[in-house]
Order: sequence, then C-alpha cells, then structure tokens
Amino acid sequence: MAKKKQIIHDAVQERDFFRDVMDVVRQVPRGRVTSYGAIAKYLGAARSARIVGWCMSNAHTVRPLVPAQRVVNRNGLLTGKHHFGGPTAMQDLLEAEGVRVKDDQVVDFARKFWDPSVELGF
Repeated sequence: MAKKKQIIHDAVQERDFFRDVMDVVRQVPRGRVTSYGAIAKYLGAARSARIVGWCMSNAHTVRPLVPAQRVVNRNGLLTGKHHFGGPTAMQDLLEAEGVRVKDDQVVDFARKFWDPSVELGF
C-alpha cells in the first residue's frame, strides 16, 4: 500500500510519488475504476490530479504491470486513452473487465467508482 511521508527520528523521509501512484492503481479491483483526483487526494496531494495523470502516462514503463486503464477523469471520461496505443485500446481493456464504456465515458460511473480513501482508508 502507498505510504505518506513518515517522520523518523525528527527527519522527514521523502516518498516516491510515482511509485505511490503505481501502488494505489495496482489495488484498483478488476471491473472498477478510480480517478486521478481520488488517487491524489488519497496520497495527501489533493491538488495533484494532473501529476497523477502524468504518472499514468508513464505506467507502461513499470513492472509489475499497472492496470492504467482503470484510471479515468472525475467524470468517468477516458481522457488518457491516447496513451494506450490505439483509439479504442483503453475501452477494450475496460470492457474485457466488465466495465461498459459509451462515447469514451464509463457507463454507471458512480457504481463502478472505487475510492482509495474509502477502500484503503487514511
């Protein structure tokens, strides 16, 4: 699980935000989606949704694999789809997991939404 900064003997231990984002995304269950902002908020950086998006655009370089298709914008739109190698690749991956997509938007987004702050706790 991703960890926030920890104080160790009066010193701040820096965290690797990129790694923390990848750790959270790996915990999103198959058939569910989360948002850039929800990940940022969970990691204590609520105004850093764009940085989470940047991290996701580089997720293909990370091992073990990161299910980046499960991260969408706050309205359920597949805004990162151009990073998947084809115009429908992100949608295809989500639909293979049982997530319906119509016009680049997750159908029944509220029901499919997985909030790390709720599911993983603070």
